[in-house]
This record gives sequence, C-alpha cells and structure tokens, in this order.
Amino acid sequence: MKIREEFTCPLELVQDMIKGKWKPIILWRLRLGETTLSKLERDIEGITQKMLLEQLKELIDYGFVKKTVFEGYPLHVEYSLTADMGVKILDALKIMQHIGIDYLIENGMENILIEKGIMPE
Repeated sequence: MKIREEFTCPLELVQDMIKGKWKPIILWRLRLGETTLSKLERDIEGITQKMLLEQLKELIDYGFVKKTVFEGYPLHVEYSLTADMGVKILDALKIMQHIGIDYLIENGMENILIEKGIMPE
C-alpha cells in the first residue's frame, strides 16, 4: 500500500484508496455493523479469504476499517467501519448504490434487484 505523492485532485487519491473489485463491497457490507472474517467471507459472494484479508489490511491501513481483537480462546476478531473515514465513505457508496439501482431499472433489469432482495416484487 503506497500513496502517490502526486495526484490531480483529492478525488484521485480517494479512488486509489478504495479502488478494486472488493474494497467498495467490503465497505458496503460493513455498514451493517461489526462482523467477523468468516461472516464477511460468507456474505461477499466470490471473494477468497486471502483476498479478503489483503483488502481488509489495506482498508485498515487507510483508516476506513477498524480491527478489534478480543482476548480469550478461541481467538475472536471483528471488523467495523471507523467512526470518521469509514462512516464518511458510506455517503459516496450510497450514491453509487442508487446510481446502480437506477441504471438497472432504466434498462429493464429489475429482476436482478428482486433476486438480491434490494427491491420488492
């Protein structure tokens, strides 16, 4: 994880921080609250544990996600959005979610939204 020293604007910087297939999806899932690695892996279809761990590490390093390790046996770890940057990025992701919903509806693909439980039948 390396932040470039030169960029056109702050938007480019944030795009670098959350770019990729999985980071926005992980952040979107974490809006629901604290969760474990295994639950994240089950909830995010198609992601491998290795990829999930890599993406979580970067999101933690950038300050979007917090990792809490609980003492005791068995080891218990939970991930959540940070109160500052993690919660703030949700505003942008909500807008992106609505754009995706509008696109699917306008292009006659409501069935995808219904299948995913995003839109009632």
